[in-house]
Amino acid sequence: MTRPADPYRSFRFRVELDRVQHGGFARVKGLNRETKVEVYREGGVNDFEHKLASLTSYGNVTLEHGLADDQLWRWHQEVVDGRIVRSPVTIVLQDESGQDQWRWIIERAFPVKWNGTDLEALSTQVLVESVELAHHGFRRG
Repeated sequence: MTRPADPYRSFRFRVELDRVQHGGFARVKGLNRETKVEVYREGGVNDFEHKLASLTSYGNVTLEHGLADDQLWRWHQEVVDGRIVRSPVTIVLQDESGQDQWRWIIERAFPVKWNGTDLEALSTQVLVESVELAHHGFRRG
């Protein structure tokens, strides 16, 4: 028996929750982090300022132009209903042949925004325009 075609294969970024694939997206935005620097001036030292690392902050991650099962919708619905469930989210970059090349693990994430696409009766796919995730940081997996 032939396996049905993988509907997420045409998207470069796979999205996994609890090690189960729930979607594929064409674009990922917001994988950024910034460490604040505090400046300390020492009396009598006039040729430089001490720079001390402070808080590191992370922007929200946005998954765009994708196809997903209803897990992301249900997860955001829980947030809307006041039940915030934080979960790790893995984003997997695939090369042209479908091989995994890079993984980011988004720590303690939860969806804060979900945008659907325009509805079209003749379309055969359900597309998700974007899903935005708040989180506590990310690391390479």
